Amino acid sequence: MARGWESKSVEQQQAEMSERDKPARPQLTPEQRERDRKRQGLLLSRSHLSRQLEAAENPRHRQMLADAITELDRQLSSLE
Repeated sequence: MARGWESKSVEQQQAEMSERDKPARPQLTPEQRERDRKRQGLLLSRSHLSRQLEAAENPRHRQMLADAITELDRQLSSLE
C-alpha cells in the first residue's frame, strides 16, 4: 500500500515539474481579449457560411452567402 502512495507522489511531483517548465502565457489586456473573442466569433461564422455555400444550389442563395463571407473577411482584416 505504501508503494502505491509513493508512486502517486512521484507522478504528482513530475506533473508539477512539467507545469513549471512550461512558459507562462502572456497576460492579455481586456481590449486584446475582446478582439480575440470577436475574431474567433467571426472565424466561426465564416466557416459556417463556407459549409453552407458548399451545399447551396440556388444561385441567389449562393450569392448571398458569398457576400456575407466577403463582409466577414472585411471585418477580420479590420481587426488586424
